[in-house]
Amino acid sequence: MTTTHYRSCSLCEATCGVAIEVDGDQVVSIRGDDADPFSRGYICPKATALADVHHDPDRLKRPVLREGSSWRELEWDEAFDLVVRRLRDVRAAHGPDAIAVVQGNPTVHNLGLMMHGQVFLRKLGTKNAFSATSVDQLPHMLAALLMFGDQLLMPVPDIDRTDHMIVLGGNPLVSNGSIMTAPDVKGRLKAIRARGGTVTVIDPRRTETAEIADRHLFIRPGTDAAFLLSFLHVLYAENLVRPGRARTYTDGLEELGAIAAKYPPEATAAATGVSADDVRTLARAFAAAQRPVFYGRLGVCTQELGGLAAWLCWAVNVVTGRLDEPGGLMFTTPAVDLIPLARRLGFDGGHARWRSRVSGLPEFGGELPIVTLPEEIETPGRGQVRALITSAGNPVLSAPGGPRLEQLLPTLDFMVSVDPYINETTRFAHVILPPTSPLEHSHYDVAFAGFSVRNVAKYAPPVFERGPDQRHDWEIYAELAARWYLPGGPLGALASRAARTALRALAPEAVLELGLRTGSYRLSLAKLRAAPHGLDLGPLEPRLPGRLNTRDKRVKLTPAAYTADLPRLDRRLAEWTARAAAGDGGLLLVGRRHLRSCNSWLHNSARMVKGKPRCTLLVHPQDAAARGIADGDPVRLASRVGEVTVPAEVSDEMMPGVVSLPHGWGHGRPGTRTQVASAHAGVSANDVTDAGFVDLLSGTAALTGVEVTVERVAAVAALPSAS
Repeated sequence: MTTTHYRSCSLCEATCGVAIEVDGDQVVSIRGDDADPFSRGYICPKATALADVHHDPDRLKRPVLREGSSWRELEWDEAFDLVVRRLRDVRAAHGPDAIAVVQGNPTVHNLGLMMHGQVFLRKLGTKNAFSATSVDQLPHMLAALLMFGDQLLMPVPDIDRTDHMIVLGGNPLVSNGSIMTAPDVKGRLKAIRARGGTVTVIDPRRTETAEIADRHLFIRPGTDAAFLLSFLHVLYAENLVRPGRARTYTDGLEELGAIAAKYPPEATAAATGVSADDVRTLARAFAAAQRPVFYGRLGVCTQELGGLAAWLCWAVNVVTGRLDEPGGLMFTTPAVDLIPLARRLGFDGGHARWRSRVSGLPEFGGELPIVTLPEEIETPGRGQVRALITSAGNPVLSAPGGPRLEQLLPTLDFMVSVDPYINETTRFAHVILPPTSPLEHSHYDVAFAGFSVRNVAKYAPPVFERGPDQRHDWEIYAELAARWYLPGGPLGALASRAARTALRALAPEAVLELGLRTGSYRLSLAKLRAAPHGLDLGPLEPRLPGRLNTRDKRVKLTPAAYTADLPRLDRRLAEWTARAAAGDGGLLLVGRRHLRSCNSWLHNSARMVKGKPRCTLLVHPQDAAARGIADGDPVRLASRVGEVTVPAEVSDEMMPGVVSLPHGWGHGRPGTRTQVASAHAGVSANDVTDAGFVDLLSGTAALTGVEVTVERVAAVAALPSAS
């Protein structure tokens, strides 16, 4: 007998509603939930991978201990005791900073990891904490902190009511939003045009989003901040600055105008590749629209001036009166307010309170940039990393300098991974503690409800009950916390048992219940259980100035951290302009996403990797011809730090002088146990990205704009110096 379960897909930010048909312990089908008020039946291809992950024969279900090159299963109690003992030994011998923590992107999709995981990981007292934040949205969070008073106060485009949308460095059609939780972005973008609006995409690649837009403009990777200052220059110079009611609670409007005055479009066009006429046309049209919104995303953040660029994206919305207005950039009213919850869990929102021990990059929100992890492992001295905890993360593939990290992980005194797979990173762990699959635990998207384009709430109980030998993520961390924080001996054992009992009583549902009842809508878990398709809580509403968390409840339009970073932009702008004048023919690398991929998570699903290879290097025909490259040729892609060999895909969707390689690939390394992914290995973009190439303001990895060379493999092999 089949039953149908309704929940939200937890594989990306869109949180699409799915209907999962189950027969016994097998998933029969997964389809879009037509009754979901938010996604209305839409799903992308990734949703079906929920079944593949659940039924994956490579997925671990019991703890394993590495013994040489083999693995042995452990009982849970034995595994917990071993992990806590080894971590305590490292801490006792070398101090709290000798233990490092790396949290991956799946954390924010998992209620248990968001809550109980942080109780343990963020309370260890180490300064060597890292996460996917510093290879993704950190500049947006920094701007939220400095402008609005809290790192989680990130506004989102009110896409359903805008009439003029500019997308810079984002591909929401493929990412399904990204700091813009929006199922069926394609339909929502088409709706803008259907109601007489326009969509413009500015990107070094003519992306899938650009293909359905009214207009696409190429921009040189890394120059977004210069372009944005010229955009602002036009607004101020032509008296198009109209902040509306934001004027009454915004500081720095005149100061920003004085800054922008130094960057006329004619002074930046050679560097950015966006003509002065195009900049002026875009700025005038934006200011003339009734409900425009300017949206910048991943490409804006992951560049050497990403901090400035993220700030300026939001500044454009402020000075044109589009902050906190329908159709503009707005703040959600979530059923569970993530901001006070995050503070209790240790997300405290500071910046540069300390710096990394070796390269001196700034802390943000209690974490250091992940690019510093390798040097913190290999550099002797007080605070050297000697033990590592990875939680739902695969930094060998997801962070710059993967090969270097591969060499360093085996040198650690101890490593433990909370992960369901033996992958490119966890193969080096001494112990792996595997959590249940997404279908075996309940789901409420507390994180992405805070960045949704419409206020919604949805809870789903588990589709399958966990087995007696399995543990949920939150149970793993509750056990580790109880054993870590309580003393040993008979009294400690008794206290530990009592603590574990108490922690189990504080299951994610208990915390969720409190959050719902104290939230804006005074909901309860019972009300959500009675609405399995979810609750529509209405469109976004103006929240300012009350939602601001600055001391005086005012928007800070020109924080000192940004104005102090402008000389760095000026130096780079002069260099770019000079190189353009000299006809510099170098190549710059950017990444890309695909609808069937989600970082490195889903490549062990056969249906996600089937079809033509997607790990290819996109090259413009002009650049290919200059190097004797034909479509499908293997090419050597090299940077200052590494090289890979990858098939070329010749396409005019690329800007001349720019090549694109997708991230998340590079499987099949020795010791992994992911059969499908290994058979479709691809290459890792982070084998050529440079851990030394960062945004110095925020510490974010500059994955966009890496200088590279590309050569046909056959031509390279013919050179006497080639190996």
